[in-house]
Amino acid sequence: MSHEQKPATHLGDPDRRTILRAAGGVAIGGIAAALSAPTSSAQETPAPARDPNSLGGRLQGVQHFGLTVQDMERAYEFYTGVLGGTEVFRHGDFQGDAVQNTLLADQEILANHLGVNPRTMGVPDLRGGAQRLDVRFIQFDNVVIELLQYRDADQPMGGPKAFAEPVEHMSPAFPRMMHICFHVRDDVDFNQFIADLEAESARRGMTQVRANRIIRVSTEEERKAAPMDTNTNKVTVAPSDGWELIYCKGPEGEQLEFVKALGPVKKRFSDALAAHLQPASAK
Repeated sequence: MSHEQKPATHLGDPDRRTILRAAGGVAIGGIAAALSAPTSSAQETPAPARDPNSLGGRLQGVQHFGLTVQDMERAYEFYTGVLGGTEVFRHGDFQGDAVQNTLLADQEILANHLGVNPRTMGVPDLRGGAQRLDVRFIQFDNVVIELLQYRDADQPMGGPKAFAEPVEHMSPAFPRMMHICFHVRDDVDFNQFIADLEAESARRGMTQVRANRIIRVSTEEERKAAPMDTNTNKVTVAPSDGWELIYCKGPEGEQLEFVKALGPVKKRFSDALAAHLQPASAK
């Protein structure tokens, strides 16, 4: 089977490059510290010198984050059409023994231990070809997102039906739950960005893309009617002071975050990146 592949475009937009240089390449952000009370004895821990032969010294950073989706075309449209990512390439129809072993051996071992059919645990049969795996890589300025879809062999590539049903309860409080965080430019009106994100997603039929507000609401009508200045949570408590954020769900129900890193927190990220990149011999 042939697969369409699109070359990555040259990312030369100076405004986009500024994002990375200015804020230290903030890509994935948690908010636990932002919502906690400040500690009275918080201290900065200097970065240890990295041994190039250690595990960390052999890394080049994070290459991509993967997201398994129900509807490949819908997810692809959101991450490229709405958020402006660029397709690197796509590949698919993956099947066979090596693929099954590489991706799913641990789940098969667990199923054998429990004495259950792996399919009851959501494990597809790539080995025998009953199911297939398709992937698409989407490039953003400082990280790649990989979209994955496991489908039955009789389903078309990029179709709306995945092998397994999506998880319905997607609270970020569940252990193992992850989120993808996007970095918004410093000069952007964050409240307007969120309003535009919701409107553009709704225009494309992605009505699940709804941002939370900083005020308490009980219904969808109340959420929509909330003043625009309640879109953004602006953190003023150190060490997260300068952090601005919203949480929302993506079109697949995935947890997303959008942030700005300004002032003190921006400097903390920049300093940490500089320390991380400093050669071990110079520390």
